[in-house]
Amino acid sequence: MSIKLSSYALAAILGLASGHVLADVFVICNSGTQIAAGEIKDVFTGEKQLAGSTKLVPVDNGPAQSAFLASVLKIDAARYGTIWTKKSFREGLTQPAVKSGDGEVLDFVRKTPGAVGYVTSQPSGVNIIQKF
Repeated sequence: MSIKLSSYALAAILGLASGHVLADVFVICNSGTQIAAGEIKDVFTGEKQLAGSTKLVPVDNGPAQSAFLASVLKIDAARYGTIWTKKSFREGLTQPAVKSGDGEVLDFVRKTPGAVGYVTSQPSGVNIIQKF
């Protein structure tokens, strides 16, 4: 019994130490924007910049970023930064703005045509692309 408890405690400690919090991540977009689930990675790595004639505006959620990168993009923060550094120099693109949390991301996505972001709680007033 104490071995199981120790294993659970170790797993919890390792999870916290790695910075990955197990939480739902809802990838969302402005209600006037249509993005397929298979296009999420391309949007957040600068490969997809338009949805029809609408310019896409990806936005990161600071507190949820490590969970998003790990569960959705399957990369770490260092790799994400490298991708955007290269995009900046080669194509003149800028890395997505980082918002302070779910409320700020939701407000931005609701008000900005082409906005795409992610939150950790069930959103309303936006299109939910996919829940991870």
